[in-house]
Parts: sequence; C-alpha cells; structure tokens
Amino acid sequence: MKPSELNHLKYPIGQFDCPSTISKQHIESWVSILEHFPNRLAHLVKGLTDQQLDTPYRPEGWSIRQVIHHISDSHHHSYTRFKWALTEDTPLIKSYYEDRWAALTDSKLAPIDMSLNHIKAIHFKLVYLVKSLPEFQLEKCFLHPETNKKVSLSSNVGKYAWHSNHHYAHIENLLILKGWL
Repeated sequence: MKPSELNHLKYPIGQFDCPSTISKQHIESWVSILEHFPNRLAHLVKGLTDQQLDTPYRPEGWSIRQVIHHISDSHHHSYTRFKWALTEDTPLIKSYYEDRWAALTDSKLAPIDMSLNHIKAIHFKLVYLVKSLPEFQLEKCFLHPETNKKVSLSSNVGKYAWHSNHHYAHIENLLILKGWL
C-alpha cells in the first residue's frame, strides 16, 4: 500500500485544523456534530455481525469494535478534562495510552452496546454543559502533558467534533469498501 493511501485510511477527513479565531458559529456547528453523533454512529453500526465488528478499518488498524470502545474512552476523558478546566486553574491533565487501552479485553471483545450507550450519555452531558456555558468560560484551558501546551475548551469542542467525524469516517469507509453499507 502506498504511503498516501495509508495516510488517507488513517485520516480520511484530514487532521484537525483548529481556526486561529473560534467564533460562536464554530462552537454551534461543533456542538451540533457532538449532539447528533451518538445516533449517527449507532445507526451506522446497527446490525453488524461480530465478524464485521472485528474487521480492522485499515492494515494494522483497530477493528470497528475497538474504534467504538475507543470513542467511548476518549470522549469520557474529554468530558473529564472539561470539568477539570472549569473547576481548576489550568490543570495539568493526565494523558493515556490509547493503543494500550484498545488492546485490553473489553475493547477487543465486549459488546459495542455498552460503549454506544456510554457515548450517548457522555455526549448528552457534554453538550448540555457546553450549551450552558457563557462564552468566556470556553476560553478556560487545561495543560496537556504530551505537548506542554494550553488547550482551550473552545478548541477542545472542535477537536472532539472532528474526532467524532474522523472515526465515523473510518467505519463508514470500511463498510462501503466491504459492501456492507
């Protein structure tokens, strides 16, 4: 496989490119993505067999099942980071080894319904929280230990809207490629 093909499989919608100035319209658009994502994802994977769920979306990539469990884990972390940033002064967050989490038994074997339900719940909580915040609170930040950079909550809303669409595209592209959609 050519490097450009592999890169497209890794980043089917491109990498996240946060605008230098985040407008109210950006936030509204991103929140809408987060609000509708759980139902879109559940609909996309409805009726897939265990064999289909255990198919990787790219060579040496995660299976659909692992992607769904990863979204649940990742978005749970994001919600916690929001709470920390809102209640502490630029807290240093904890990163985690996504690849190691995806290799755990629950990510490799557990039914996807538990994570689909968790994604629905965590998105409901996150969207409710973000919609209730005055704009100035979205400028609160946390410090990411891997980059040692401050991350504003407004940019994090965008990142997780992108993250939702990024993994949705992984699954959708595989389903189209395999003729399962």
